[in-house]
Amino acid sequence: MTLSFFDQFMSPVYLGIPLMALALTLPWILYPKPTTRWLNNRLLTLQGWFINRFTQQIFQPLNLGGHKWALLLTSLMLLLITLNMLGLLPYTFTPTTQLSLNMAFAVPLWLATVIIGMRNQPTHALGHLLPEGTPTLLIPILIIIETISLFIRPLALGVRLTANLTAGHLLIQLIATAAFVLLPLMPTIALLTALLLFLLALLEVAVAMIQAYVFVLLLSLYLQENV
Repeated sequence: MTLSFFDQFMSPVYLGIPLMALALTLPWILYPKPTTRWLNNRLLTLQGWFINRFTQQIFQPLNLGGHKWALLLTSLMLLLITLNMLGLLPYTFTPTTQLSLNMAFAVPLWLATVIIGMRNQPTHALGHLLPEGTPTLLIPILIIIETISLFIRPLALGVRLTANLTAGHLLIQLIATAAFVLLPLMPTIALLTALLLFLLALLEVAVAMIQAYVFVLLLSLYLQENV
């Protein structure tokens, strides 16, 4: 029986228990806890430097009201980047290849930014639906287009993350299958294919980090429009 290439994206079940909860809990166990000592070790120092640099870069354009989201968005970025990186290991499952999970992250956070904008500055929030200086005949059409684009934002967040990770995993599996098949027939071509697979794996590591950063960056931009 030939397995489908998309079987790798099915949520694994062990003894009738879905392992999605375990995959979501594992990243929090991997990170070291802050120490009470005066001096940190190298791992804690590197981790603190990375979190500080990321938080400073994301929240520098925001005002003080948006800084309340620092803990939430920084934790989300660490969770996404860890899930994406762990999914590149053999015999693992990547929860962020599931559109349902990504939409569960995107929709509530996007909706929270919209609600904050409507509560704090409704005139400014509604003003985004109609650019200044729009001709009278185009006003209804532009309002409809801007409203649709507003509601497409969470869908774009979830689909972007899902599509990039799914495409990368499929490419790795296709090239690995090609290298395995070509090895007894054309060893030289198989070695070149394996080299290509190694380079693609490095690219996927970069994609895993970049997509987590882009997800949180776009959320911070949506927040910036509403605070």
